Amino acid sequence: MIIFFIFKVLGVKISSFLGGKLFELIGPIFRSRKIIHENINRVFPDIDQKKLNKINSSMWNNYGRVFAEYIFMKNFRNGDLSKNIIIEGLEVLQKIKNNNKKVVFISGHFSNFELMAMQLDKLDLKIAAIYRPLNNIFLNRIMERIRKKYICKNQIKKGIGGLKELIKLNKVGFSTALMIDQRVSQGIKSNFFDKEAFTTTIPAQLTKKFNIPIVPIFIERQEALKFKMKVYEPINFSDNETIENITLQLNKILEEMILQSPEHWIWSHNRWK
Repeated sequence: MIIFFIFKVLGVKISSFLGGKLFELIGPIFRSRKIIHENINRVFPDIDQKKLNKINSSMWNNYGRVFAEYIFMKNFRNGDLSKNIIIEGLEVLQKIKNNNKKVVFISGHFSNFELMAMQLDKLDLKIAAIYRPLNNIFLNRIMERIRKKYICKNQIKKGIGGLKELIKLNKVGFSTALMIDQRVSQGIKSNFFDKEAFTTTIPAQLTKKFNIPIVPIFIERQEALKFKMKVYEPINFSDNETIENITLQLNKILEEMILQSPEHWIWSHNRWK
């Protein structure tokens, strides 16, 4: 709360910069340096130490910027920062809205990943976002308030209970937005960068149950406070596609996103545990 207050006083430009530098310094304290380096080496087996350190440092810098930017979500949604988010593929979203279609939006923890659901909600798409509560219960309360007020009012907690609520919302026309890059306990083992990793099957389950397409989204931090959100064309899977195969194909899309911008993906997840 003290840090958020200081950020609010300093303003978003200085706070985002300081947040990035702060996390570069203290980030390795919170997460094992070994896990991050092992993950990077798994994806880039021939990487040299200089490049590895650069990805590691850039990741923490982006992580810190995201943390600092939470307190300014109001400005990203309706204020002066809203013009800093460019949407490539806006026509795809407009078509979904105009046709009153429901889809499953998928992405990963890239750049300021919270802006994805915010932009979808701003466009008046009926959307429910799945999130994982933070381990810190005090910070989680703050984040939940910010998310429900400025990002997406329909926040669904990850888990069996959340999945049931999600299915109810899908039945009344809501689309779903979720990140597919974290390790889950209720998922399946699916190939991810040539090694099996527990992966969520929620997108596959929803597309099979409701016969709806999946729309990948990639958000990239182009400059300090400027972002580009790329919306892919909807993917329609045939009836005979298995949950396992759909999940594998989505992992392949996620791999392409990570390779495109490795310095802005959160490598600290113990993805292949």
